[in-house]
Amino acid sequence: MNRGPSHAGGLPAWERLVFGVLFALMAAFVVAVGVSAARSGPRDGPAGAGLPDGVPTLGGTAGSGLEQIATGGAAGSGHLAHPRRTALLDRRLAAALRQHDRAYPGRLAVGVIDLSTGAEAVYGGGLRFRAGGIATADILAALLLRSQQAESSLTTGEARLAVPMMDSGDESAASSIWRMAGAGPTVAAANRQLGLSHTKIGSARSWDSTRTTVTDQLRLLADLTSATSPLSSASRDYELGLMGDAQPSQRWGVCALAGPGTGCALSDGSVPGPASWTVNSIGVVEHRGHRLLIAVLSDDCATRQAGIAEISAAARAAAKVMTRAA
Repeated sequence: MNRGPSHAGGLPAWERLVFGVLFALMAAFVVAVGVSAARSGPRDGPAGAGLPDGVPTLGGTAGSGLEQIATGGAAGSGHLAHPRRTALLDRRLAAALRQHDRAYPGRLAVGVIDLSTGAEAVYGGGLRFRAGGIATADILAALLLRSQQAESSLTTGEARLAVPMMDSGDESAASSIWRMAGAGPTVAAANRQLGLSHTKIGSARSWDSTRTTVTDQLRLLADLTSATSPLSSASRDYELGLMGDAQPSQRWGVCALAGPGTGCALSDGSVPGPASWTVNSIGVVEHRGHRLLIAVLSDDCATRQAGIAEISAAARAAAKVMTRAA
């Protein structure tokens, strides 16, 4: 007997069961692939938001320790939302710095946060200083924040200028970035988001008259190392990478604490005055197994070298107070 073509409705029960199982397995596979793709997608907005194409997110040489500085090392240890500042640590820091006040007649302010323990100490937190070259860290953060909000990357021109601005303190590059970032109003708006409430931005034409406090500089460093920052992880890694690639001539002040094979991401600046110097240094440094955020501001220094010696000694004293307290 000849039969016409069969369809599913005419199949025996056992064959319909086999087809049902096969279709169920195929559907489960499609769902699993979709979930996996969703989980592997970007977590901080559009891929590369705030970053120029082709620019590495981390600087420094392999094994330098900069990767730990940027990521906070062990899971969660670098994501400090609220450091613990105590009067006891403030007193210890003040006592450690008194001898430096006697040796150097100028003004001095020092702030330190130990990311490993969450402890914070500040000396001279209410004093305002001319920012000089450390203002570039604030300018770059503002530019990255603006790019994030526009869901775009830095332009090739912006990225090309950001490198010499951060690596070698190129003032011409800094002035160009300042204008690209939107100058004073845009940086001031970014600072409100970043929590820099005591930093007075320079004029619309120039950034180098910016004045700041050590507490604001600590907050900026926290913004560059905390998962709770308005800056995305890509933006934080990018700026810390540039700060970690500073040329040897720029690696003084806070980086005096970095031992062989340990990382340091910093921004330094010195400004000559009519009869004295302002010398500042801020950064993130690995020191004796601790990840420290340190800001040191000074003025009325007789010479630039005297200022460098002062802030280097002050940074070492602050680090000693924090590591002993741990």
